[in-house]
Amino acid sequence: MGKKKVVLGWREWVDLPVFGIAVKAKVDTGAKTCALHAFRIEPYQKEGESWVLFNIHPYQNDVETAVECHARLVDQRDVTDSGGHTEQRYVILTTISIGAEQVEAEVTLTDRECMRFRMLLGRNVLNNRFLVDPVKSYLLGPPFRKKQVDSDSGEDEDL
Repeated sequence: MGKKKVVLGWREWVDLPVFGIAVKAKVDTGAKTCALHAFRIEPYQKEGESWVLFNIHPYQNDVETAVECHARLVDQRDVTDSGGHTEQRYVILTTISIGAEQVEAEVTLTDRECMRFRMLLGRNVLNNRFLVDPVKSYLLGPPFRKKQVDSDSGEDEDL
């Protein structure tokens, strides 16, 4: 018998411990790879390796709070969004904490400022680890950094 899979709602809080932030993520079984909101994306060299600097507005409807992040660049690839638009994106590898689970995953960087969620959790994280209940939200509760999200009413707080 394999390990019991954790059930996620269609949206969950996730923690990105390397960057010291938590964001609301949409669980997207149609997305192959995770995508993270990023702006001012700038590649650079550090000790002979390719890195990328980027900023994140971790909270919806808050363009004042920005977190500067640095990550080793693992790839650049073309990604086609659900609207059929193709964009070349930088790809990083980072730790994603989803409830008690920690997953190392590739994440593409893209400007999601006009999108409702700062992150999409794609199949690369979900495969063989999680099941999704599409009528539930925030089943794993908020991360330790955030106040409680009202998961019973299904209402979003603008954090």
